[in-house]
Amino acid sequence: MKFRRIIILLFFLPFSASAGTFVETFDAKDLQDWQDLTMVNLDAAQATWEVLDGELQGMSHTTLVSLLTVGDKAWKDYIVEFDVKPMKKHGPGSIAIAARKKKTAIMTCMIGDIEFPDPESKAICFSGDFHGNRYVVLNSEAAPLLTLETWSHLKLSVHGPTFTFWINGKQILEARDQEANFLIGGVGFGIANYTARFDNIIITGDTIPNKGRLAVTPQGKLATVWGQLKKF
Repeated sequence: MKFRRIIILLFFLPFSASAGTFVETFDAKDLQDWQDLTMVNLDAAQATWEVLDGELQGMSHTTLVSLLTVGDKAWKDYIVEFDVKPMKKHGPGSIAIAARKKKTAIMTCMIGDIEFPDPESKAICFSGDFHGNRYVVLNSEAAPLLTLETWSHLKLSVHGPTFTFWINGKQILEARDQEANFLIGGVGFGIANYTARFDNIIITGDTIPNKGRLAVTPQGKLATVWGQLKKF
């Protein structure tokens, strides 16, 4: 009975009465709605993506971030979240969650090895043009890397000029785009120098179309999300 109550909570937790909900679980092995976006537009930096056992596996062997993106340029004020399991780290790298994509401009938060200005593990949020290689750092905080072979949950809320980044239910940092250049646009997620699995992409907001539904959560991910529920 407890397990059944957990599943019911997991099904209804991300939804609200007024907001639309876009869900991607990769069960259909269909990536036709998703588009690549890679820093400085280098083909050599692009990650490879493959659906395996109902999960999306990405592989990257470069420090440049490669994203998969989806969404409409009219999307505004929403929450994007997903489960991610880093499988292998190939060098200094990061795992990213992104919002408000308009063409090649996008706002991105990452957790990983950041070489500049100090070589340390941290979370960082920045905005800019991926292909123009022009970025503005909005905020950063020291934070440990995600654990290999373990499911984690990343979440990014965008509301007006304010962006809030969570990892496993804990708020890591808040950032503001003082120039408010990124108010609308699609979402994304991605990697640099990692092999990682992604699942249960959920976007909720008043401007988000309803698409898909969550499947029953596997046991490994269930433990992660139940740990988050106990914090509320």
